[in-house]
Amino acid sequence: MLPHKSFYEHCFHAVLFELLALLLCAPLMSWALGVSFTHAGLLTLMISLVAMSWNVIFNTLFDRLERQFRWQRSFGVRLLHAVTFEAGLILAVVPLAAWWLDIDLVAAFVLDIGLVLFFLPYTLVYNWCYDKVRAALHRRSGCAHN
Repeated sequence: MLPHKSFYEHCFHAVLFELLALLLCAPLMSWALGVSFTHAGLLTLMISLVAMSWNVIFNTLFDRLERQFRWQRSFGVRLLHAVTFEAGLILAVVPLAAWWLDIDLVAAFVLDIGLVLFFLPYTLVYNWCYDKVRAALHRRSGCAHN
């Protein structure tokens, strides 16, 4: 069994997630919205900072539930993780996008649905890969100490 993630590992996990997302999203958002790369990049950065904060809080709470209910990190648990994370993020991102793009909440919600359609599989794949790499590194460090 893998050791529990520390607060610092949760922070690393969140920063890496957001850096990769920023590199993917800023150019796509600029193209899709027809706004400058700078404008899209700043919105992406703001969303990223909100998401990073939510990521650390959410993952800490999710890990506690995982331990309490003795969940295994199956595909289903990761799917639950991705869906509930994105649902919570919608509550913060819609007003932010509406303000930044000077659009109404409905248009911002539609934009956010587009982001969710991108981030839902991205979140699932990122966390699945993170778990696999983490387990491999843990096995490797265990072998090195034997």
